Amino acid sequence: MEVLFDNDHDYHYHDHDNSSNHSDYDIEYELHAICDKQHVRSFAGVFLPVVYTLALILGLAGNSLVVFVYLSHKRLRTLTDVFILNLAFADLLLLLTLPFWAADAVNGWEIGIAACKITSALYTTNFSCSMLLLACISIDRYRALARGSTATATHSQARNNARRQRIIMCLVVWGLAIVLGLPDMVFYTVTNSSGRNACRAVYPHSMAQAAKATIEILEVSLSFLLPFLVMMFCYCRVGVVLSQAATAGVRSGRRWRAFWVLIAVVGVFLLTQLPYNLVKLVRALDVIYILVTECELSKNLDRANQITESLALTHCCLNPVLYVFIGSSFKMHVMKLVKRCGQTGRGYRHGNEQPTVEISLKSGTQTHTHSLSENEDTSTFTI
Repeated sequence: MEVLFDNDHDYHYHDHDNSSNHSDYDIEYELHAICDKQHVRSFAGVFLPVVYTLALILGLAGNSLVVFVYLSHKRLRTLTDVFILNLAFADLLLLLTLPFWAADAVNGWEIGIAACKITSALYTTNFSCSMLLLACISIDRYRALARGSTATATHSQARNNARRQRIIMCLVVWGLAIVLGLPDMVFYTVTNSSGRNACRAVYPHSMAQAAKATIEILEVSLSFLLPFLVMMFCYCRVGVVLSQAATAGVRSGRRWRAFWVLIAVVGVFLLTQLPYNLVKLVRALDVIYILVTECELSKNLDRANQITESLALTHCCLNPVLYVFIGSSFKMHVMKLVKRCGQTGRGYRHGNEQPTVEISLKSGTQTHTHSLSENEDTSTFTI
């Protein structure tokens, strides 16, 4: 016997919560009550395609530009650069699954079991990877502060060690994200209810409740709580240094601009991810304690899940703005590409470049300004 986890008793549908999609639960209550959720499905059929289309357009534009600039011109000088490039790739892969969920919201799942498993696993893997990479970026910025050095790596051995470290950390992050996506690959399948196919989790009866609750709590812990705690600790430390920095070499306004960037990063993370993860936590508790026993409450929880999950997806569109576009270094490289495209057949003079300003994350309170060299291997928080 298998237990189908879905929000719908009379008509099963996929509410597109693939990183929490197991949160579509349907424990067969002893009362066998029928809860008609046609209004919830109608809302999803209109709301989700619109939101997913907007997220796809904006996210593809921003993240594609990041990937293009990094791969075509901007060198991966630091570990943060590597993380940001991986973040853009993860966001792109996540966004590319949205057309499938939008079509599913309107017509049901019509492209088979294999596509259901792969798409669900890709969604969860890349969503989790994106959140973990945000934590890694925070750690690297904190390490730059603790290390207190922006010196160029001059020895081949040091460069090899740095390259090896980058590879290992990226493999660890992607490996952990893939582990979080494996349950989707195993449990997701296509089922039919009321003449409509749905891509959803189907758990063996012997492990349904335990597996569902464990997966939900694990996702909340690793994809939200851990990154949030890491970001808070690291950026609080960075903020303290920026607030105490001497004015020598860098105007006070630039220090505070960098500080408010950190506040924005944490604020946007909380705004987009906290509501979604609270709903996931409520669903996990409901699986354990059967908290939701009224049809109307179940409907409201379904709608809350759809709205908050869509809000969480907007982080894919905001990541390029928060982590890349606000940096003067990256904007300089974008301007280079624009000028080169507009100067067909003419030479490009590097002497016309404007120097960038960087806040060096030193362990002391002193900061420095300097021009960014093409070959410089710095560990700085660029503004």
